[in-house]
Amino acid sequence: MVVRQETPPSPGAPLQPEEFRRAVASMRSAKLRSEVFCEDMPAPQRIAPYAAALSADVTVDDEDLGTGRIILLHDPAGNDAWQGEYRCVAYARAEIDPSMITDPLLAEVGWAWLTEALEAHGATFHAASGTVTRVATEGFGGMSDDEGSAQLEIRASWTPDSLDIASHVEAWAELLCTAVGLEPVPEGVAAMPSRRGQR
Repeated sequence: MVVRQETPPSPGAPLQPEEFRRAVASMRSAKLRSEVFCEDMPAPQRIAPYAAALSADVTVDDEDLGTGRIILLHDPAGNDAWQGEYRCVAYARAEIDPSMITDPLLAEVGWAWLTEALEAHGATFHAASGTVTRVATEGFGGMSDDEGSAQLEIRASWTPDSLDIASHVEAWAELLCTAVGLEPVPEGVAAMPSRRGQR
């Protein structure tokens, strides 16, 4: 997997529980397609006592087609809204064909891409929630010659049923690839990890 050097904890940061460290190690062990470049990023500090985060870009022929991030949150005291002690929070944004923006089923399909990817990777979960947003951009005036663009944004969170977080990261990466229109890796063919930043 392409995860760059872990950011060292800030002075005075609480010592991470061993269980959370194992979950983060699993998160970083995910095997992703070569089109997905993934690395550590700073995690939000105020949502939960412990957090780790990855960011990713999907690049084909040197063109960035999609981007996203996934955050693993941990609260040893539990969280009623999460229905557990851990929570995955994910974001994915992809460029799409502007003609797709008016498809009334696009949001429903975008959400299905996430849930189907989680199921396909054996990433069992509960208490899922999220949104799917369609964004269209058109230029006017001095920018009227610019070609219009469209993006699909998926924001989601769910509670993993186990600490096999690698499967959740792999599902999130598959969501990114599906959203940008990449063909799925054929069954029985292993995804080759990206050469860039390989640990």
